[in-house]
This record gives sequence, structure tokens and C-alpha cells, in this order.
Amino acid sequence: MRGNTPGLPDPRRRLIFLLVVLSLAFGGVVARLTVLQAIDSHRYSEFGMSQRMHSIVLPAARGAIVDRNGAGLALSTRRRTVWANPQVVRDPVAGARALAPLLDMPEMEIRERLTTSAAFVYLARKVEDPVADKVEALHLPGVSLLEEPKRVEPAGPLAAPVLGKVGLDEQGLSGLELQFQHQLQGRPGQLIVERDPRGNDIAAGIHELRSPVAGNKLVLTIDRSMQYEAERVLAEQIVTTKAKGGIAMVMDVQTGEIRAMANLAAGTGNAPPAPSPDNMAVTKVYEPGSVNKMITVAAGLEEGVIRPSDTFVVPDTINVADTTFHDAEEHDTERMTVSDIVAESSNVGTIMVGRKLGKERIDRFLRAFGLADRTSLDFPGESAGLLPELGKWSGTSMATVPVGQGVAVTALQMLVAYNTVANDGVYVGPSLVKQVVDAQNRVRDTPPASSRRIVSSATARELTEMLEQVVEGGTGTAARVQGFTVAGKTGTAKKPREGYRGYQDGAYVASFVGFLPAEAPRLSAIVVLDEPTPIFGGVVSAPVFSQLGGYGVRVFGIPPDGGVAQSGRPAAASSQQELPDAVVSTTSNPVPVPSARDTLERNPR
Repeated sequence: MRGNTPGLPDPRRRLIFLLVVLSLAFGGVVARLTVLQAIDSHRYSEFGMSQRMHSIVLPAARGAIVDRNGAGLALSTRRRTVWANPQVVRDPVAGARALAPLLDMPEMEIRERLTTSAAFVYLARKVEDPVADKVEALHLPGVSLLEEPKRVEPAGPLAAPVLGKVGLDEQGLSGLELQFQHQLQGRPGQLIVERDPRGNDIAAGIHELRSPVAGNKLVLTIDRSMQYEAERVLAEQIVTTKAKGGIAMVMDVQTGEIRAMANLAAGTGNAPPAPSPDNMAVTKVYEPGSVNKMITVAAGLEEGVIRPSDTFVVPDTINVADTTFHDAEEHDTERMTVSDIVAESSNVGTIMVGRKLGKERIDRFLRAFGLADRTSLDFPGESAGLLPELGKWSGTSMATVPVGQGVAVTALQMLVAYNTVANDGVYVGPSLVKQVVDAQNRVRDTPPASSRRIVSSATARELTEMLEQVVEGGTGTAARVQGFTVAGKTGTAKKPREGYRGYQDGAYVASFVGFLPAEAPRLSAIVVLDEPTPIFGGVVSAPVFSQLGGYGVRVFGIPPDGGVAQSGRPAAASSQQELPDAVVSTTSNPVPVPSARDTLERNPR
């Protein structure tokens, strides 16, 4: 029997040790496999999937904005975006060199994007099809194309301040695009694909698509043809009168639906007028001047302190709070009916009517006609009117406010006030959106605008007859439309200085607002020109109203009324053209009244 050799380990002990080590190692492997297969299998499976799965957001097409007849004003079309996965790009230097001239970008900028650690970078958003085709033809690994919606305007800049703008990601930034962002934006979709490490789609891999849902379509009350005509004739008059800009609006009398809303600014140099940066018709206030006299007279009639046939002894000046106010032209003291005061736009006569009313009733009717509040449009950036609080009326306010100075309104507010008279004394809120149509073509009509009675039918008829006389033989004869009776009022007002007391020297706002046919009103309209030459509303704004009215009755099929047909072409300016409203000369130190931004102040003259 052999014994163990001295100094050598027992083979059995070595085998046992090895067996133990192998058993422990095997147990460790089994334990690890158990963890991987049973406990952490889901986590590692998800990790593996995440390496292969790629999710791509599919932007939804933004809803269209169309006119009342379905003609496109703002639509979304498809453009391709160039993007890259830098983790898959093989040669960023060569790729940047090839892409730079196609994308019109610096080569270094593209190279930097292709070498980032991100898995997705934009190279160029929404490129034109020829560019996208050339990029696709390069077959660059890691560089792909993605379809995205892009906003386009089929009618060009028509009604641009009303429609507003969208950002690069199709989000509304201004105008209706911002106001109706929720309805227009739609719901984005998603594409999930399984790709190999080289970025190629795995044929038998996962491919899931959740289609985007297009945004709702807005059907506006605007008529594209009427809008085009409003911008055309307004642009011509801005050029002719060298005005800084202008506003023209047309409204349906009974419904308050706006058929046209034009906002133009004069071009620089020889450039033609272009859409203003914002919708001035609702965002900017101005002192209305004599067009505001209608509200003073309306209050007097409704309160029973005057009748159309009442006679006033009217001198050419009147003294209020140590300040002398003049009529537009010097004249002997004469007897004038209320109708004459309106037709000839007498400042002195209107101040007399205002005195009979008192400041409380004047203020109440200004507010009742909506001149203190924003309209029902709820348009982004819309301004309320600026009316002095009763406790802050100065001594001269009893003269300035009745004739439209010392207050500030938007053009839309003043149009709606006159539309109230045309609508038998019932105020109806303006509207711009007629219907909302969803992706399934389901139509939802916009609720009717709120309405309320402001003056009686009798008062509205009496006012209409007076406003007809303004056009028939007063300061607004240039507003005539052949075959139709027209009612309206002219206005010429000095512009307040921005941020300071007083008024700008030689700066005036000229306006005309009215409606037709006067005997059965269907359309109301306003024209406002900023610093025109000549300055008178009856000379520069009334002719634009005439063109708009003439076009409107044709495009909307409004028949001539039974009244006396008036001359079709704008008449020459009446000899009774009004001068700037509330012309005054001081007989003592004037009492300042509020200025146009915070408080509106009278600048004595």
C-alpha cells in the first residue's frame, strides 16, 4: 500500500476543492440566469427594445381658415424637414460638405449638428420639394426626411392682421391663429419603428402608426371678395392722400357679422401700403370727433330733451368753462333745427344739446352704445374705449365729450354704435367666426352674438333720417351710392400726443361711418384715415365708403331701396365740409381734460 508522497497535496483534496469552486461558479451562473430570465427579464427586454425602437412624432395638420364661402385664407400644406441621427452618421465631414449648398447653411454648422451625442437633430425645417428631393438623392446614412405641415396663405397677405401668424412649430402667435389655437392645432400622431444598429428598418420588426388628427376648420364671416375690395380702395386712398395708414370695415347690420376688416399702413419709399403689424381696428384707440355727435343726439332724443324739429339759436361760438368753442366756419347767429345741427356738424349746436342732457346721461349713453367696453370678438389685444370717469370731468368736458374729443374708441366700437341705429336701435355684438368644422366634417355654428336694445325704434328712425341729410346735403355728400339712400356721419379730429398732454400739430384722423340702404339697412361700414391730406373726413373717407357701399350691394345682391336714388359717383365736397372738431380759442387759462392714453386732454386752439 502506497502512502502519499511527503510535501505533495492530496489529489482528492484538490478534486474536492475544484468541485466546490465549479459548483459555486455554476450556482452563480444559475442564480444570474435566474435573475436575468425570471426577475429582471422584463427590464432587460425593454432595454433591448429601446435600442431598436424609434418613435417619431407626426405633427397634425393645422385646421384651415376659410371665408364665408369656403375660399381659403390660411391652409396647411405638407413640407419635408431634413433631420439626422448623429449616432448613425458615418462621415459627418463629407455629409456636411454635401448638404451645405443644398440647405444654404454653413458647412461647419451642419458638421457640428452631425457630431452631437443626440439621436435626433434638425438640419432644415420645412424645405421646398426640390431641395428635399436633392437631399434624398444623396442617400446619406443617418440623414432622413420627415413630413411636417406648413402654413400657407392662398390669398397672400389678404386680411393678414385679422388671421394672425403662426410659429415654426405651427403654434398660433397672434390674431385668430392665436385666439383659436386650441381648435386649430389638432392632435399629433406617432410612428414607432424597429431598426437595426445601422439605422435600417427591420423588415419583420415592429411598425406601429397612430395617425394624427387634423385641427378644426374655421369658417369666417369675412367675404374674401369684399375684403379684397376694402383693402384695394383703402390702399389707393392712403396713397392719394399720403396718409400714414387706414382702417375700413363692412358689417352685416342684422347679424353683426363682419364682411371685411382691412388694416393697412403706408409703405416706405415707393412701396405700396401693406397690412399693418396688428389689427388696428380693434387694438388701437383714437379720438372719434364728430362721428360721436350721433350718440349725443341719440341720448337727447331717447331722453326726450330734444326732438328733430326743435330749433336752437346757434351762434358760431360758445363759451364753456372760460374756453371759447367754435363752429367749423364763421357764421352769423342762426336758427338751426336738431337735424340741421347734425347735417352741418355744428359743434356749438351739439354742445347745446349736451348741456340739456347733463354729464350723467351723456356718460350713460356712451357706455350703453359700448364705447367703454371690449366687444364680443374677444380678439387678442383688443382695447376697451377710454372714457373719463364722471368724477374726473373737467369744466370743458361738457363741451369736448359731446363732440367726440376727450374720449377714445376703437374703429370697431364706433362701427357697432352706428350699426345699432341701423338695426332699429338694437345693439348686436360683432362676430368674425361663423362656424367650426371638425375633422369628421361635423359643423358647429357659432352662437349668435349677444344683443340688447339701446334706443327705441322711434329714436333709431329719427336718427337715420338726420344721418340721411348728412349725405344728401351736409358734410357727407361724397358717400352717396347710386340707387340707394345712405345714412352716415363725417368726423375730423386732432390726434393726441403720445404720452404727453395736448395734440399733435397738423395731425388729424378723418373718418366716415354709416349704413345703407337707409330705409332698410343691410350693410354698415366705417373708414378711418390716419393723417391724410386733406384732413376732412367728408373729403377723404366718405368717397371710400361710397366705393365700399357700391361694391357691397352688388356682391351681396342687395336691391335698390324705394327712396330717392342718389348720385352714383362721389360728389364734390360740400361747401359745408367740417373743420377739425371742437375748434376752440381760449379766453382764459384752459382747464385740461384727460389725454388719450391715461387721460384725454383738450389742446386749446
